[in-house]
Amino acid sequence: MSPVENPVLQRTRNWVEQIVIGLNLCPFAEPVFKNDQIDYTIINAGNLEQHLRSLAECFTTLDGSPEIETSLIIFPEDYQAFDDYLELLYLSNELLSDLAYVGTYQLASFHPDYVFEGSSEDDAANFTNRSPYPMLHLIREHSLEKAISHYPDVEQVPENNIKKLREIGYERMKKRLEEINT
Repeated sequence: MSPVENPVLQRTRNWVEQIVIGLNLCPFAEPVFKNDQIDYTIINAGNLEQHLRSLAECFTTLDGSPEIETSLIIFPEDYQAFDDYLELLYLSNELLSDLAYVGTYQLASFHPDYVFEGSSEDDAANFTNRSPYPMLHLIREHSLEKAISHYPDVEQVPENNIKKLREIGYERMKKRLEEINT
């Protein structure tokens, strides 16, 4: 099945292009997207142990593939409950440490029902980390540091995103994400 025929991959790519890049939520995403330097790994049904083994394989893939800048690991069938996803995220960060990848890679987290601690479910700011599917974003630290060094006021990015998304509003952001999923 080609990438265009795979609906999970297509929705994920649409989300990156229309939400992440389109709203400039991550100022570093556009070049790697346009240069096709994002690895998309879809992990279908399985158990937590299998998923962590797959994540370890993703670390190895990045180790041996300098042309890949970043990886999105997508779980379209599992971790639909946000609390289950948070357990995956916690154990994934533990694995990162156990395999001595701290300082080499870091994980960012995205989920359809993402809610920041202390935030309400209907706060539009949550859409900075809401995605069509539960996913982990595996980032090369050296690439992130390099990108940050060339970007002025990187500390303002989260605050700017919160302000922008709240101006757009919860209902409009919810609709945008739903449109990607259809």
